[in-house]
Amino acid sequence: MRHTEFWARMESTLGVAYARSWADQFVMSDLGGRTASEALDAGVPPKQVWAAVWKALNLPPSER
Repeated sequence: MRHTEFWARMESTLGVAYARSWADQFVMSDLGGRTASEALDAGVPPKQVWAAVWKALNLPPSER
């Protein structure tokens, strides 16, 4: 997964206006106590970050 696909999924799930804000503020233990944005900036693969987001938001299996 590329960064562009990650952000497209985030925007599709949370909306364009809220996706970046959520990614900058919501801390996840699955990402070592980082936000999605911090994890991406630290080099965590977007697929791994998406898996943490998927789990945190309790999204359906079809969104995995």
